[in-house]
Formats: sequence, C-alpha cells, structure tokens
Amino acid sequence: MKNVRFRSDRLDRLGSAIFAEVAEWKREARDKGLSVINLDIGSPDQPPAELLRSVLAEASLRSDTYRYPGTEGTSAFRQTVAKWFSHRFNVELDPDTEVLSLMGTQDGLAHLPLAISNPGDAALLPDPGYPVYGAGLAVAGVEAISLPLLEENDYLPDFEAVPQAVWDKVKFMILNYPSNPLSATADLAFFERAVHAARKHGVLLVHDNAYSEMAFDGMRPPSVLEIPHASEIAIEFHSLSKSYHLAGTRLGFAVGNKEVLSALRALKNNIDFGVFLGTQEAGIAALEMDIHDPKPISGLYEGRRNVFVQALREQGWSVSMPRATMFLWARVPEGWSSRAFSQELLTSTGVASIPGNAFGARGEGYVRLALVESEPKLLDAAERIGRFIRTAQPGK
Repeated sequence: MKNVRFRSDRLDRLGSAIFAEVAEWKREARDKGLSVINLDIGSPDQPPAELLRSVLAEASLRSDTYRYPGTEGTSAFRQTVAKWFSHRFNVELDPDTEVLSLMGTQDGLAHLPLAISNPGDAALLPDPGYPVYGAGLAVAGVEAISLPLLEENDYLPDFEAVPQAVWDKVKFMILNYPSNPLSATADLAFFERAVHAARKHGVLLVHDNAYSEMAFDGMRPPSVLEIPHASEIAIEFHSLSKSYHLAGTRLGFAVGNKEVLSALRALKNNIDFGVFLGTQEAGIAALEMDIHDPKPISGLYEGRRNVFVQALREQGWSVSMPRATMFLWARVPEGWSSRAFSQELLTSTGVASIPGNAFGARGEGYVRLALVESEPKLLDAAERIGRFIRTAQPGK
C-alpha cells in the first residue's frame, strides 16, 4: 500500500503556529491554578452598540434574510460604504466597481494573492507584519520578500533602500498603517511616497487600513486613496470588526482599483456566496451611525492605553505610548528572547501576550499586548508583570 500523507505541504509554509502554542501555555497556567488575563488575541471584549445588535436581531428574524447574499455585497451595503468613504476621507467611489464586501479583511488579504498572482511571483511584506500576509502568499505559491520596518525609522519603510532587482521581481507590496502589531502610524506625506514608489516600479500597493477608526489623541489616520489617482495603482482593506465591535459577524470591505477588485470578486465567486444579509444590514447601520451620530470606540481603548502604559511604567517597564490600534508593542527586558519572555510570563503569572517574532524576524526582542480587558484587569496585569520583571531570571 502506498504511503499517503493527508496534509498539504503548503501548511508547513504558513509560518508561526504561535497562537496555538499560546493556547497551550494558557492551559498550563490554568493547571497551576492561575487566572489568565488574555492580552494575546485582539478580540474585542465589549459587544456592539445596542442599535447594531437590534438591527442584526431583527434581520435574523425576517424570512427574506436567508437567501444567498451575493459575493460582491448588496447594493445598499456598497452604496453606504461609498457614502461613508466620501464622508470620512473625501474620496468618491463607484459602489458598483470600486467596493467589494468581505468576510472581514483577513478574508480579502488571504485570498488576494490567489486572485492576482501566479506561482513564482513575489511580493513585498512588512516585517514585522500581520501573519495572514505571509500565509496568503504561501497558499498561492508567491515568494515573500521582507520590507524592513525599524524602530529608528518610526517603523516606516525606506522605499529607496529596496534594491531595483527586488522591485523588478515583485508584483505587489502590502502596507499597514495604523499597524498591527506595531501600532505605528503614517501620514499623507508617507502615502504620497508609497504611491510614487508603486507607480515608479509598476507594482500594486495593497493597504490594510483595518484600524483607521482606532486612533488616539485626536489623530485621524488617512486613506491611501486620498492621494490623487491612487486607485490606478492601489487598493485598501477596511474592517468593521474592531471599529464597531462586530468581530464575530465577519464584515469588511475592499476599495480601490477596479481590475484588482474584479479579480478578487471572480475568485470569491468560486469559493463563497458572500456575507450574511443581516450582517450587512448591521454594517450599514454602523456606517450610517458613524456619519450622523458618531460614538467612536477609540475612546475606550485610549483610556485603557493611558491606564496600562502608566501602570507598566510605574512597575519599571518603559513601554511606548501607541497612537493607534488596540495593541502595545513593547521591547522585552534585557536578556530575554521574545518567546521565552512571553511563555514564562504566561506560565508564571497568567498574563498572555504574543512574542514579537511571530510577526516576522524583525519582531524578535518585542512582545505584543492587546488592550482587550477592562481597566481593573489591566492594572492587575501590570502588577503581575512588574513582579515578574523584578524576580524572574532571563531565559533564552
């Protein structure tokens, strides 16, 4: 009998399995009797606004909600996205050709390489960067080339430092500001440089803007499509998961270049039948609410950021104050590797984090902490971390 392996080799190229490992570390901590404080996964701990829950509940009771919704999204949803985009970024979109609904941005980002690339193509990925970028390339057989993001450069890439031979090879590049995991931000001047580089070298610019509505201190992150004629060379992904606490409903959208969105739509027409109609109605309500009666969730996370960063500093851990997202990107104390610090912190104190090298080689030396617990729990976590830093011996 032939030896058959019922597992694709692609799975071995998907990258870090750290999220599964952290789940194992949590079980180990609980077995020791520790209460776990979940600062690892960026899953909102609060429900959506009552209005959004009501819209979703009412839609779920209607008999006409359960037909196949269509991959591109309902006309009403796409028109509302275009209306919101005009309100938020002063950018006009054609809802029929420049807007595509998604089951969250991760859905679009994971499938995009299959839709626009061929095996053997290459793409520039931010390092550190969100793991789904590399996973999508691995499944599509596309080579990932690192685009270094360095702390001394405010985690912005230097396009001039990318060798011409690399530009000649890559088909697209992915950017992400505000950034997960770095919480770095970028202004319009940066996006002008990014669009110029993409146009000069003939590559598609893919911008993951999932955290556009989660910035602090009055900051309003821009869209790459605000740059004149950017849609000729760029697309952008947005999410309702974090901004409106709709994570479990899986709703996002892509906007921009018509040809790219058409290719992604064609792929998804063969994979799924679109987002549940009730979810799209909740999304419409969320975007309309943001236009007419905004109640930004960013204030919740800004308050948590202030409390947690101050408490960590009082405990002796000097961490940076992020300007956006729901994450802290913190350098581990001297002598620790990212993985050892994250694992020992969790199994010794119950505080869960993600080691920085899970986001790429240049994430080594850092950990990511998510602001997805209440302020009292964050203060508890800070005290536990402080005791750990003062007493634990560095591990490798």
